Amino acid sequence: MIDARRRVVIERVDPEIDCGRYPIKRVVGERVSVEADVFADGHDELACVILHRPQAEPRWCQAPMRLVANDRWRGEFQVDRLGCHLYTVQAWVDHFHTWARDLLRRLEAGQDVRVDLDLGAELVQAAAQRAKGADATALRRAAEALKGPKGTRTAVSAELAELMARHSLGHFPTVYRRVLRVTVDRERARFSAWYEMFPRSASPEPGRPGTFADVEARLPYVAEMGFDVLYLPPIHPIGKTGRKGPNNTIGAAPSDPGSPWAIGGARGGHKSVHPELGTLADFKRLVHAAKRHGLEVALDIAFQTSPDHPYVRGHPEWFRKRPDGTIQYAENPPKKYQDIFPFEFDSPEWRPLWRELCSVFEFWIDQGVRIFRVDNPHTKPFAFWEWVIGQIRDRYPEVIFLSEAFTKPKVMYRLSKVGFNQSYTYFAWRNEAWELKEYFTELTRTEAREYFRPNLWPNTPDILTEALQRGGRAASALRFVLAATLGARYGIYGPAFELAETAPLMAGREEYLGSEKYQIRHWDLDRPESLRPLIARLNQVRREHPALQQDRTLRFLATDNHMLLAYAKTARRTASEGSDQVVTIVNLDPRWRQSGWVEVPAEPRPGKPGYAVRDLLTGSSYTWRSDGWNYVELDPAVQPAHIMSVERTLLPLPEEA
Repeated sequence: MIDARRRVVIERVDPEIDCGRYPIKRVVGERVSVEADVFADGHDELACVILHRPQAEPRWCQAPMRLVANDRWRGEFQVDRLGCHLYTVQAWVDHFHTWARDLLRRLEAGQDVRVDLDLGAELVQAAAQRAKGADATALRRAAEALKGPKGTRTAVSAELAELMARHSLGHFPTVYRRVLRVTVDRERARFSAWYEMFPRSASPEPGRPGTFADVEARLPYVAEMGFDVLYLPPIHPIGKTGRKGPNNTIGAAPSDPGSPWAIGGARGGHKSVHPELGTLADFKRLVHAAKRHGLEVALDIAFQTSPDHPYVRGHPEWFRKRPDGTIQYAENPPKKYQDIFPFEFDSPEWRPLWRELCSVFEFWIDQGVRIFRVDNPHTKPFAFWEWVIGQIRDRYPEVIFLSEAFTKPKVMYRLSKVGFNQSYTYFAWRNEAWELKEYFTELTRTEAREYFRPNLWPNTPDILTEALQRGGRAASALRFVLAATLGARYGIYGPAFELAETAPLMAGREEYLGSEKYQIRHWDLDRPESLRPLIARLNQVRREHPALQQDRTLRFLATDNHMLLAYAKTARRTASEGSDQVVTIVNLDPRWRQSGWVEVPAEPRPGKPGYAVRDLLTGSSYTWRSDGWNYVELDPAVQPAHIMSVERTLLPLPEEA
């Protein structure tokens, strides 16, 4: 039976994902802002708090909520440790503040309030019994004062109101019907720069396959560009059956290395390393060396096998059979992958399969890996990912999972909800100003921002967009600036990207000519056209400016030229330093100089119509006007963008005011 004495109603709590089915995401040290509609019958004053705690702690903490407008309340709390945190909303009729409000009205009307002061003294005395220490003493004194000649002054004092707010008694409190969750990650889940490279192409000697030792020698190059995650495609033995040749041709020569995603052979499977790369000890040495350079090694986990994988012989029940009894290789019509077998997640033996795949993550965690890029997770059951990520993060809450799923939006969102910390996006195919604005408004201004962390990649070994093919080095430069400033997380596939390697396999295809997926490449890292200086400088800027280390404050600015995309980000620094404000203007045309006016609303100051801005890429300074509109001009052959540090407070846009 409902207790009718619980008079308060709590509705429309935000954030709340799918009626509390899935958690929101934050990183350690961030604050969670919570809103709710809270109201009751009658005219009593209400009190409202957020109840929150780490899941492992039994006792709730309270954070106050304040009335915003129209029965909408807002409060916030901070999450300070990894793992799962819980929160909900509690509210009750606040008898003291109702009494204080009515007392003021009676005083204004000139009424006798002696009885009212006695009633107030009883409320304060009850609070004194609940309080401890100095607060208890102060409340007892206030209760006595309410009965004396200065009772009215005590009743309306701010000190008493504050004391009673801390020790208010929730008479028949209402607690929101759901307990909601926050997944709290480490800071790298929110802010990171990824660099992808194939270890077998890391050799400085043409014709010799690269090794883990060669990758270790390449670490200073990656670290000097300012990356903090070094992502390696699969490092396991590669099957020979159905092996593909250069450019995905059928019928590989004996010397062709095959695709790293055709995992498994005579030398082992997902828990082994390719013998040409080195030993497991060599890999662990690489992981430790990377840490000394400020880098973390991320591994690709692809749950599929070559026909030669030990799983095929040992567990044929984990694979789909054709009518003739042979195992079905992977297909994405019209594409065929004769060198790859997918797992059959609908197998009657799905439980042992799930446990074995979970153990793959556990194995590499034991080798020191804490970041995984997961290949094609959208082709495996959501329930599997929710289970396996939950299993891993219960024991290793510092682990980060990146979802490589270029698929339908709702599927991508679902993967994030079930546990992936970051996700690839459609950024690579958003080129016009209007579609970039539309897409990133969805990612940063809707509910998606609570659980979906976009990781922006202008290229991957599978994706060489038409924009990069046609635009050459200038297109690569502008796409890099967009990725590194629109998003707090981004990655590039190098050295192909920084060397502006943009030759396609054929017109109309997004595949590289001479793709590293099927052959070993040798790279001249010192080519003069390299984007290395731009990448290093912008990564330094990102580390120096908190505004670029998050996505939640992204807002787009008006321009009078659709080839100029302008946007701002802001973030708090320390109290003494004020806020960090960065405005980025990008020329979206890789061929021609573009100019125009950009509206940057800034705080006006009497007698000072101008204010200073500094280009963080070049160090040049400019004076902008606070009336809003300022002129810019960008030549793609010289500089793809302005990234401006703004010294005047930016004003909210009309829809934010």
